[in-house]
Amino acid sequence: EKGGQWDHALRLLVEMASAHVELNTITYSAAVSACEKGGQWDQALRLLVEMTSSHTELNTITCSAAVSACEKGGQWDQALGLLVEMASAHVELNTITYSAAVSACEKGGQWDQALRLLVEMAS
Repeated sequence: EKGGQWDHALRLLVEMASAHVELNTITYSAAVSACEKGGQWDQALRLLVEMTSSHTELNTITCSAAVSACEKGGQWDQALGLLVEMASAHVELNTITYSAAVSACEKGGQWDQALRLLVEMAS
């Protein structure tokens, strides 16, 4: 999961699929987390799409890592879009999720969005 290991994590997913090993929420979560640590927000989002396409359950940990990847990549709009997707998929938003999204908005100069999230988080 170290920053330089995201590409290795993605290769492992491909190898697992090629070997007919079932990819599940845990394997995807590890790969999304590796992408987050490596600053690969686009790859993290691609993995979420892949999870949805393969009917693999999304969870708070996986989605929060993707929101954090967007935050690190300066993609505040993508982070907010993920919050909407999480809510529509009935995936719980927790303090970590909100904190990453607030930080993404702050880094993007989107103070009104950050304040809206803080109010939403408090309610």
